[in-house]
Amino acid sequence: MALGGPALAATAKAAGPIQSGTHVPVLVIGTGYGGSVAALRLAQAGVDVQMVEMGMAWDTPGADGKIFANTTNPDARSYWLRTKTKQPLSNFLGFPIDRDIPRYTGILDAEEFAGIIVYQGRGVGGGSLVNGGMAVTPKRENFGAILPTVNADEMYNTYYPRANAELGVGLVDPAWFDTVDCYQYARVGRKQAQRSGFPFVFVPDVYDWDYMKQEAAGTVPKSAVAGEILYGNNYGKKSLQKTYIPKLMATGRVTISPLHKVTSVSPASGGGYTVLIDQLNTTGDVTTTKSVTADRVFFAAGSVGTSKLLTMLKATGKLPNLSNEIGKGWGDNGNVMVGRANWWWDATGAVQASIPCGGIDNWAAGGAFAEVAPLPTGIETYASFYLSITKNPNRAEFSWNPTTSKVDLSWQTAWKQPSIDMAKTIFDKINATEATIYRTDLFGVNKTWGDHLTYHPLGGAVLNRATDNYGRLLGYPGLYAIDGSLIPGNTSVNPFVTITALAERNIEKIIATDL
Repeated sequence: MALGGPALAATAKAAGPIQSGTHVPVLVIGTGYGGSVAALRLAQAGVDVQMVEMGMAWDTPGADGKIFANTTNPDARSYWLRTKTKQPLSNFLGFPIDRDIPRYTGILDAEEFAGIIVYQGRGVGGGSLVNGGMAVTPKRENFGAILPTVNADEMYNTYYPRANAELGVGLVDPAWFDTVDCYQYARVGRKQAQRSGFPFVFVPDVYDWDYMKQEAAGTVPKSAVAGEILYGNNYGKKSLQKTYIPKLMATGRVTISPLHKVTSVSPASGGGYTVLIDQLNTTGDVTTTKSVTADRVFFAAGSVGTSKLLTMLKATGKLPNLSNEIGKGWGDNGNVMVGRANWWWDATGAVQASIPCGGIDNWAAGGAFAEVAPLPTGIETYASFYLSITKNPNRAEFSWNPTTSKVDLSWQTAWKQPSIDMAKTIFDKINATEATIYRTDLFGVNKTWGDHLTYHPLGGAVLNRATDNYGRLLGYPGLYAIDGSLIPGNTSVNPFVTITALAERNIEKIIATDL
């Protein structure tokens, strides 16, 4: 049996999805930024890793020959187990634009809580599949408010540079930006910001800028220039599918099981943890329930996924000794969206690259940073569109609801008002300077602000509160959080570089001291 063990393990790894009854050294729940960092570094340290992912692998083209659906033509691939789309912009010119779709394990989850919709990526690669790729390192002077118990020198000297290098972060070519038609919308945004006295800054991104130049020139299949963003990007974006995941798979020590959803983690009688996992089909039905044992478990299901799972496990007695801080400190990164109507001489372009590359910085004075975002409709809209990140101080809490057997979130839509007020410090002034008005047809009828959503969920298992200062979950040796749940609600910028850098920091410490 001892001699057969490694051979059997190798066979199981080659065979595909994790098998019931398996005993693994490490189980990672989720394949987003934190989980991918953890799996890569553990594998490089000689540890075999099993990763389970609730979403699909996204490696097989659909009937149109492409893996991902286009933003303007959502289909079954677009949404996670919905029968109607739930687009961030629900209306256009006063008309609702959501459409019926087949129920399918699609790429974008519009998860609805009582006071907010949280948009999350579903699939191998997590949120990297559906974000705009804006890879921003926070200003050093803001870091103390983001992660107060983390050494800033270590982060800025070691872990942010490591994360940026691994993610393939780069900047748009400013000379090309100034001339290409697909960034006319961003140039209008720059001109108007500067005329109102606001700094416009180029923002780093993980898009392959050389590929985008070729897209614009018409020499390669179009991706960002074709408006692909919400439901995946077929060519140019360097999601985790092109960075961390190929590297971790190349180690030969990592197995990924897509369409596997963890439902329970509890101490095993012989040590380690018993993990129950539902295997799903593409309509979301449970086809098999598996039980595996793991010596160590890394929770990397994203801020919402990790927080919901830990909240449920604590409340239902599976992990009763988890910290009372579990579920607390959740925020929306201050997200709020808005559109403005421009005059005819400020056309924003029918062709708009879906990858944002610039923003308006009023963080110090007004508490807002506004990305000049695309509105890739394929027609001229004369509209400027923005996603703002603000210093919203409100924090919500996840709690177990025994009546519904679900986890609730205490966020209230009214808590977005500080974000609106901070964003208005930018856009009221621009409207006054340009003699323009807000669009009221994008989020409903006569509704100005997109205050119903977030793309940037953060918190719920806050570092050094629900965990120790490296993500070890208090009360249970061998359990770790290693994703956006560790960050208390706000990063002042798009959060995924900080999530990646923090994961790099934490897993380095865990490997050095725990294994």
